[in-house]
Amino acid sequence: MKKLILGICIFPVIFSCKQHYKDQTQILTKESEDSLMQLAQNTFKKLPATAESTANPLTLEKVKLGKILFFDTRLSMTGKNSCNSCHNLETYGVDNLPTSVGDAGKKGTRNSPTVFNAALQNMQFWDGRAADVEEQAGMPILNSVEMAIPHKGFLVNRLSSIKLYQDLFKAAFPGEKKPITYKNLQSAIGAVERMLLTPSRFDRYMAGYTDALTTEEKLGLKAFAGAGCTSCHNGVGIGGGSMQKFGLVTDYRSYILNPTQDEGKKQLTQKEQDKDVFKVPSLRNVAKTYPYFHNGTIANLDTAVKIMARVQVNKRLSDLETKQIIAFLNSLSGAIDPAAASFPAELARK
Repeated sequence: MKKLILGICIFPVIFSCKQHYKDQTQILTKESEDSLMQLAQNTFKKLPATAESTANPLTLEKVKLGKILFFDTRLSMTGKNSCNSCHNLETYGVDNLPTSVGDAGKKGTRNSPTVFNAALQNMQFWDGRAADVEEQAGMPILNSVEMAIPHKGFLVNRLSSIKLYQDLFKAAFPGEKKPITYKNLQSAIGAVERMLLTPSRFDRYMAGYTDALTTEEKLGLKAFAGAGCTSCHNGVGIGGGSMQKFGLVTDYRSYILNPTQDEGKKQLTQKEQDKDVFKVPSLRNVAKTYPYFHNGTIANLDTAVKIMARVQVNKRLSDLETKQIIAFLNSLSGAIDPAAASFPAELARK
């Protein structure tokens, strides 16, 4: 009986100690809160209202045209695909497929990145071959797998025969004798993408509102920085501003299922130093833009986080660290403007 009583008495003490230890991992002092805020403000940047461009000034007419073009399947050869097919604005600018299906039914070789917040990035595509969203907008249209338009003149002639576009291009590019050009098409699509920004609770935190994030999310930010993730994922996009070798510590191919032989930027430059070099993706809305990596082979965010820690910084994250980092990454999800994602009424009447 004494042993039983002693056991009952000791159990609450043991449980209390364990609970206290658990609670200690969820505590941030005032000093550590201030230090973390300073770290965030020095490492990242708050999202602006729009991604302005001096080379492509935004106007209401240009943005309207760009949105209609973005949704119009006539920008593909057989009329099956639009920009929105692979970059669905209702699902955070992606189709949530490993690789997208093109106009003729063939699949691409790389995962389609989100168009949300893409205009803030220093380069476009996984190999960084386009400088901005305007240049990027014109490339999939002419890609034989994606939208399969044979040449620029073909699409210009197609659009020139449509009264809707005669009027829209004239309004968007006033004063031009022949406003329906491929360059203007790229400018219009780029303009609408420059409006596709998704401010999140993290932006409110960056503005100085410490209560915008939960304690777990702040601990996740601390773990994210402590693991070395901010060396690549920084700036306004929390990534998207640099190229980096995927697998700095060890070959990433041994950590993902069915890896392709894609060698990244090397396929563009043919230089050995560019092997497995890819654009560092933005982590804004990352919880919504699965599957992950250039080949879309990883469906779960926790798996992707652990792989990145292992192959990039040689760190094996604990389950608690992973949970906290994912909580932080979830705070980067912003709201989609329903008006931006809605199907244009003009196309419903085509």
